[in-house]
Amino acid sequence: MNPTQRTTEWHHRPVEEVAALLKTALDAGLSDDEAAALRTLHGENRITPKPGKGPLLRFALQFSQPLVVVLVIAGMVTAFLGEWVDSGVIFGVTLINALIGFIQEGRAENALAALARSVTSEATVLRSGAKRRLPSPALVPGDVVLLAAGDKVPADLRLFRAKELQAIESALTGESTAVSKHGAVLPEDTLLADRGNMAYAGTVMISGQGAGVVVATGNTTQTGRISRLIAEAPDLSTPLTVKMAVFSNWLLIVIGLLALFTFAIGLWRGESVFEMFMAAVALAVGAIPEGLPAAMTITLAIGVSRMAKRRAIIRKLPAVETLGSTTVICSDKTGTLTENQMSVCALYDGGVRYPVSGSGYAPSGKIGENAPVIGALRECLLAGALCNDAALHKVGKHWEITGDPTEGALLVAARKGGLDENTLLRLFPRRDEIPFDSTRQYMGTLHEIEGVRIAYFKGAIEQLLPRSTSMLDAAGEAQPIDRRQIEKVAGEMAGEGLRVLAVARLMAVSGDVLEREQLEQLEENANIDCGLQFIGLVGMLDPPRPKAIAAVKTCHTAGIVVKMITGDHAVTALSIATRVGIAKVGDRVLTGRDLAALDDNALLPVAQAVHVFARVEPEQKLRLVRALQADGEVVAMTGDGVNDAPALKQADIGIAMGLAGTEVAKEAADMVLTDDDFAAIEAAVEEGRGVFDNLVKFITWTLPTNFGEGLVILTAIVAGVTLPITALQILWINMTTAVFLGLMLAFEPIEPGVMRRAPRAPRTPILSQALIGRIVLVSVLLLAGSFGLFLLAQARGHTLAEARTVAINVFVVVETFYLFNCRSLERSALRIGLFSNPAIWYGVATMAVLQLALTYVPLMNRLFATAPIGAQAWLEIFAVGLASLLVVGVEKRFLNRRQGHR
Repeated sequence: MNPTQRTTEWHHRPVEEVAALLKTALDAGLSDDEAAALRTLHGENRITPKPGKGPLLRFALQFSQPLVVVLVIAGMVTAFLGEWVDSGVIFGVTLINALIGFIQEGRAENALAALARSVTSEATVLRSGAKRRLPSPALVPGDVVLLAAGDKVPADLRLFRAKELQAIESALTGESTAVSKHGAVLPEDTLLADRGNMAYAGTVMISGQGAGVVVATGNTTQTGRISRLIAEAPDLSTPLTVKMAVFSNWLLIVIGLLALFTFAIGLWRGESVFEMFMAAVALAVGAIPEGLPAAMTITLAIGVSRMAKRRAIIRKLPAVETLGSTTVICSDKTGTLTENQMSVCALYDGGVRYPVSGSGYAPSGKIGENAPVIGALRECLLAGALCNDAALHKVGKHWEITGDPTEGALLVAARKGGLDENTLLRLFPRRDEIPFDSTRQYMGTLHEIEGVRIAYFKGAIEQLLPRSTSMLDAAGEAQPIDRRQIEKVAGEMAGEGLRVLAVARLMAVSGDVLEREQLEQLEENANIDCGLQFIGLVGMLDPPRPKAIAAVKTCHTAGIVVKMITGDHAVTALSIATRVGIAKVGDRVLTGRDLAALDDNALLPVAQAVHVFARVEPEQKLRLVRALQADGEVVAMTGDGVNDAPALKQADIGIAMGLAGTEVAKEAADMVLTDDDFAAIEAAVEEGRGVFDNLVKFITWTLPTNFGEGLVILTAIVAGVTLPITALQILWINMTTAVFLGLMLAFEPIEPGVMRRAPRAPRTPILSQALIGRIVLVSVLLLAGSFGLFLLAQARGHTLAEARTVAINVFVVVETFYLFNCRSLERSALRIGLFSNPAIWYGVATMAVLQLALTYVPLMNRLFATAPIGAQAWLEIFAVGLASLLVVGVEKRFLNRRQGHR
């Protein structure tokens, strides 16, 4: 077995040992022959996508769902009856549903392909001592790679040389700031995000130079490991698909038993086998809700359209309803709850602390209460702008930075104080610099200002404060330094989760170059004349999104628990969680190291009790999601990085960020937020609950028709009378009313108070006992009304066709009146507004035209065996419809009083 397969961790090994294990030379790299042999052994440096299901199998599996089985049965029955038009319509609906599912699954399988594309780049490699530019797939373990600012890391590297080398790793680790790199050995238990001597495939270098040995390629890289986690995450059934499967199975059993009972009763009464078979078929046709799968698809599609208007793009239809079922939202911090844009939010200069408003890279906001930018405050902003290698520029409507986000935040703060870095650099050009170094932990630049050479420094307070011998007061005058007060304020800022930088200056530098002797004097700090003047402190943070606080509060009101799972530091994570309302000051925070010490059983209670998890690695995000799911939660997971993708796929609904999100995260997710704002999740949850409500309304409306038709057939068989409606007439009722009446419920607006109720328990059935009772009640009303008026018409001497036409119209009129009852399952139709859903009235008008055509157009009479009826029949039909409206209204009011509704 080759070394990279045998050894998976490299950060704790000296570079000499790494080179020996990989049989390479740090100063020359591999030879071409060695590289060719290793490439044969390891393969190309690319992620291998997991083979997916073939297109034919994926298409065939679309027909395995119980609801689709119901449709297929309905189509077969109508084909058996010779009704090819109706059969064609039903099979057409089935095909459309299958195609939608087929296309969605194909898109979801692009996740691994996107992951493979994310690490494709070129690299500068040493081969036989010569520098070469090679495509990243050509790299092998043992190659020596040279890195510079702007390079995309082509494979996992163990660094052995780093000069001012910094990387952005937020997509992999969740770390929101630039990470300094070095070549030193680290302890074996160092977390992934803290391994400064490693450079990982797909991350980007933003400054400095370095070199490293390739220790992992393709599937064995950290990115490849995440690819395996994505591939291993199962495709979960959504709460809606699970409930609809149970409901459909139950429906099939009931329909089968009713048809068998009808057949047996007829035979017992001495009827012929053929006639009873046809009667059983008619009952099955009546009881099967042919429009239900189409209604479900269209209702979900309407929800998708509504969510798109609220900046949420749904990639998988059932995800719409899953949002409404969500009980826990696990949110990433960087880029989801926060802006993913470092911002200066506090300055401490001249003994005064100034709050800084505004967030992100847009230079809008103010310092203090429009504090005058003079003295120490001006010097602090000036130092931050001059001692800086970043650039700030506007792209379209958005502001962006090039370089280190921390330095970008300093430029934005300077602009808020009226100082433009471009103007400053023209006036005070840089004469020399001391680049940032992870050992030195500060940066310095030399400028000439009004004839005086001044060096500005920014960096860690632990490095600059001990070297300072004086400080500036608010007016900009030198005074004795108060180290204790500065350390106290710095500690307060750090306790608030701020990243604290110190700013200082060195006055009257001789010459145009910061000489080594001056640096040595500065570091020894032996002479007050060469000591630094301490200017102040800068506190910065990746700030919460403005709408995140209100959105989290709304989620809590809706009974949804919000948890933060991030790769960032614990103090920063708790600070942001406290600011947005996820946690309180002093709450427990668990880190990745804490989670690693817990087995799966011990993790279950912790996953429920703790709301903030920091320094978490991709596998641990997966474990947390699985632990919550094992406890019966419906979990939504948000994220934007490559490290979030496995958990996004594992969650009941994965939510990716559209602007800052990686392609990998978007492809693994069920939903993408176009503006990256957590607040859009709250809106999507509201829409999801509305979608589920409308589905329940449709089911509650359609089932009485199907059961009523079945009861009419069954009663006729038991009573030994002619069937009041035929199978073809039943198909007419079911298909036309489902399209022109029932589907109008999909356009119902969201009812008030939907976000003030708790989420539905995952195991709660679609229909409550109260709704089942209402369905039975309306089914009996349809039986009594249609059968009664059918017998009455025959008793008055009307033909069979006329009597059946009366029965058909009873069903349609009662369904129309009952439709208004179903617009709200708890409130009166009058209370929600008769015209709040105009689609209802369009549907009713269309259905009226169709029924008049069915009753009075000769062609329709011949096709469906109907006949014209008189005014008296219509009055009696509408009387039955009005009676049903009143009965259901009384029943609804009675239930509301029992349940405490007002």
